Amino acid sequence: MDPILSSVVESIADALVFIDAGGVPCKNFQPGVGPYGETQLIKIVAAYLNERLHCDGPVCTKRTPDLLLPGEWAIECKIVRPFGDNDKPAENWSVNLLHPYEGNTSLIGDCFKLINYPGTERKAVVAIGYEHTPPRIDLERLLRAFEIVASDVCGIQLGERVCANREKLIHPVHQQLRVIAWEVLG
Repeated sequence: MDPILSSVVESIADALVFIDAGGVPCKNFQPGVGPYGETQLIKIVAAYLNERLHCDGPVCTKRTPDLLLPGEWAIECKIVRPFGDNDKPAENWSVNLLHPYEGNTSLIGDCFKLINYPGTERKAVVAIGYEHTPPRIDLERLLRAFEIVASDVCGIQLGERVCANREKLIHPVHQQLRVIAWEVLG
């Protein structure tokens, strides 16, 4: 396991717990971090990381990458929620990881974007997954499918999976989170 990427993943998980504990709802959803959209969430995570990490410059959000830790990491993120705020199954939730085409907004599409990213930073993709406690739909199958499609179908070389789990979130549906990352090697 990459200890440096592991540290970033732990910091992202801590940021999500911090957001969750604030109890501020996203739009008209129930309080908690789970319902936040990717753009809003990554901006708040970047602000949290700026207070706690020491990079070559401020952690910032961009179109590519979603999260830039200057001189260290270029990170693309996707949210994975099998259930919506209303506890009903979400439609097409797994597509956020698996759509295997360059130019697509899936995590695999993000791998292709990072392969072409000209920055000097190491590159990683991060899935932020929300589950019930215990999980009604375990994300493990989807994560394994992502790894297989990325490597065996798309020819993307990924580093070892790094994961941080957090429980006891305040949202009644998104009760626990998993932050999962892979370095994109080529």
